[in-house]
Amino acid sequence: MFLSHLNPQQREDAVSALAREQFDVLVIGGGVNGVGAALDAASRGLKVALIESQDIAAGTSSRSSKLIHGGLRYLEQYDFKLVREALHERELLVSTLCPHLVKPVGFLFPLTEKFKERTYVGAGLALYDALRGFQRALPWHKHLSQKQINEIAPSLRPDIIMGAIKYFDAQVDDARHTLSVARTAIRHGATIATRVRADSLIREGKRVVGVNARDLVSGELIAIKATATVMCAGIWSDELHAKFDLKAGYHVTMSKGVHIVVPGHAIKSNAGIILKTPVSVLFIIPWGDKWIVGTTDTPYTGDRAEPLASQEDVNYIVDQANRVLTPKLNIKDIIGVYAGLRPLVANNKSSVTTKLSREHTVDRPAPGFVSIAGGKYTTYRIMSRDVIDLAVIELRKLTSESVTEKLPLVGADGYFALVQQIDRISEESGLDLPTINHLLNRYGSLISEILEIIKENPSLASKLTPELPYIKAEIYYAASHEGALTVDDVISRRTRIAFEAESHGIKLAELISEIISPVLGWTNKERKASVSAYQSLVEREIDALAEVISQAHKVNS
Repeated sequence: MFLSHLNPQQREDAVSALAREQFDVLVIGGGVNGVGAALDAASRGLKVALIESQDIAAGTSSRSSKLIHGGLRYLEQYDFKLVREALHERELLVSTLCPHLVKPVGFLFPLTEKFKERTYVGAGLALYDALRGFQRALPWHKHLSQKQINEIAPSLRPDIIMGAIKYFDAQVDDARHTLSVARTAIRHGATIATRVRADSLIREGKRVVGVNARDLVSGELIAIKATATVMCAGIWSDELHAKFDLKAGYHVTMSKGVHIVVPGHAIKSNAGIILKTPVSVLFIIPWGDKWIVGTTDTPYTGDRAEPLASQEDVNYIVDQANRVLTPKLNIKDIIGVYAGLRPLVANNKSSVTTKLSREHTVDRPAPGFVSIAGGKYTTYRIMSRDVIDLAVIELRKLTSESVTEKLPLVGADGYFALVQQIDRISEESGLDLPTINHLLNRYGSLISEILEIIKENPSLASKLTPELPYIKAEIYYAASHEGALTVDDVISRRTRIAFEAESHGIKLAELISEIISPVLGWTNKERKASVSAYQSLVEREIDALAEVISQAHKVNS
């Protein structure tokens, strides 16, 4: 019924609609919970709008461990309900909802003791497999001998690793997945506008009936009217509650999770690795021809907008990984670092807020206003359903139940059939097989839109750079179909060049700006300003990383 395109014309139409139309539900926040709530509400047949002050997935939803998993550590806390719920969501995503983006990935759980540890860990992984129910999108765990480990993962120290158990979870490009949820919401009628900031609430007596917002592109003030306002602000929740003069039933503290990226040759293994640490777990995750290693879990009180890794963060990750790796990781091997902030929720005393799980909370601090915070990326769909279930009470009319469990995201339809046709697609398009595979695993059936761009402009079929898999058509598409409005949007979230390329991809910023400039209608001055803004961001991150490496070198010497 609706197109799923995000582009300058769509944004202009969306901002216009925000000012003149009345909505059933207005969502504040464009992270995975926010776009998930917009999709849940729109697919129930409600009139929905969403505003985001930055870019889709600009915060925590683009800085996770890139895993869709049940959470092995919750088994030790006996939270079987949460694990079962997360595993159910994992199976849905891999098999039905988003198979082009969510892929199975094998992990080794190394064992340093032959009998007792194998029995204990094996029992835990057997329970982990059993809790997922009858759906079997991923293989069962299996026990491996020391000899098998030496073949699969030569980088695991043979002097201390006596064997391992291999199990499966899934991984995802979190920013791309969040964008796909947003585009699916648009396809089902949601009005979405980025760079629109909620400034204050519109009230009629005690009831909230909308939001006064500002278009950060034009500076225009917009009064958005809605029967129910839903806030999905994550780490910004406390700040917005205060700004809106609301007494919330919970408060949010921040925990920083840091990841490092190292080249593929730094670790020799055909599977990921999970290690139990003194405070949590550490993942060594395959990511194309690189590895993502993390994460930390430390209290954070600094700048929400730009969390940066510290020397302690990086040292912790490297030290924990090096307990089992040979040769050891070197600080100098690091080619990228990123930090994200988790919103940890605690209910206030005497609050009537509903804590629906140990991970997330929904709240109604005022008539017409509900919010949600906490949770884990894997269960975003459950959280979105829960907050809309509460919001629809404000509508005072019969409303359909959530249908998102049966609603594939854009790109999922026909994906498995297209995988069987890659030879034909390659022949007809003139693109090589690795490129077709790359495109299918990023866009699914929406690959047709990429191929149409190439048909109109064959020069966009070439690679952006030989070192990375992206082609120029993807960069153009980021602005023409995916709502990218800046160079940073393209490099940091529409692609993952920001942590995959040398120096955060700063050498590619100029070329990327030239590709997206015609779509965005930039003047030369505006194009240069976007490049400069990204360069400034990168300089701050490079300075922070250089300081980390310098300090580590001083300590080691």
